[in-house]
Amino acid sequence: MRPIIERVNIAILCHATAGGSGVVATELGVELAQHDHEVHFVSTAQPFRLSALDCCTNVFFHQVGRYEYPLFEQALTTINTANTLAEVIQEHDIQITHAHYAIPYATSALMAQDITGRTKVVTTLHGTDVTLVGLDPAFRHSTRHAIQKSGRVTAVSQFLANHTSELFKLDVPIEVIYNFVDIHRFQRNTDARYRARFAHPEEKILLHLSNFRGVKRTLDVIEIFARVQSEVPSRLLMVGDGPDRSRAFELAQKLGVIGRVHFLGSYPSVETIMGIADVFLLPSSQESFGLVALEAMSCGVPVVSSNVGGIPEVNIQGETGFMCPVGDVDGMAHATLQLLQNETLHREMGGRARSRAVDHFQPHHIVPQYLRVYEDLLTE
Repeated sequence: MRPIIERVNIAILCHATAGGSGVVATELGVELAQHDHEVHFVSTAQPFRLSALDCCTNVFFHQVGRYEYPLFEQALTTINTANTLAEVIQEHDIQITHAHYAIPYATSALMAQDITGRTKVVTTLHGTDVTLVGLDPAFRHSTRHAIQKSGRVTAVSQFLANHTSELFKLDVPIEVIYNFVDIHRFQRNTDARYRARFAHPEEKILLHLSNFRGVKRTLDVIEIFARVQSEVPSRLLMVGDGPDRSRAFELAQKLGVIGRVHFLGSYPSVETIMGIADVFLLPSSQESFGLVALEAMSCGVPVVSSNVGGIPEVNIQGETGFMCPVGDVDGMAHATLQLLQNETLHREMGGRARSRAVDHFQPHHIVPQYLRVYEDLLTE
């Protein structure tokens, strides 16, 4: 095997919010810093999970300013990001710019590359940047251009790579590099006192974590729980926030389960709460990978999910959990009850879920794949 590149100066463009792309980008940057590379995050705010600034001398954050002028009705984020990135490239001799999300970050990276005449651009596709935003007529051509002109393009699942190539009629290859999970951080939480904060010893805990948007089908989560709760004493923990939160709350009231549903908002240490769950629910209508499912699996939690997008590449039907068609609330409730009413099945599936995370999705499996991409690009 060829040696992986020596120390490289890398700029990472990503969203600062708690979404999957920002989480993956942040944790990849921290891992790269731990491999002795110099990492510069460029974003509109400090990324959600970026705590390494306090402990790593080779991790830096550069905030993209917001320029307001009455003539411009909307923020010029793409241009502002390109300008900030160009300054970072010149000041810190950035060799690789890694854009997470095609819109707007790959476009900003290419603009900064043209401005400086330096840096190589890697674009990682995460999902809605191409399946939703990128397909909008307002962005379709610029999205395709950004993908085509990037030095290398990666996607977080085979589904997303194939889907993107078909949607945009691309003639450039897309390499699949899966997301990863910190198996030491995401593991079973055996603290009975922590679990007792949410449920009695005889009660089961169901968990859902998302941005509460329509694509996550949070109302299905409430429906599933209502069916499960009618047969098995249980609690539902809803972590996150978003547009459908109030509708989910109203549905829980309507179905008479509101007293057993806990809306916890943006929980700071999701691994602690994932580690006490008995089943993780992910009924999404669209997922390019399903990072939260992988994090739950790392905690030894079986996953009951839809069977769309990249989820089947993570959650294995009948081994690490169950999958059903989108909208099959009865099927997902039945699968959940199977797990909760059969301790042997639950224990075996939880063990296999943990093993899959450990065997296939640890950082030391994934990060070297990105380093190979960087190396290939730099040695062209």
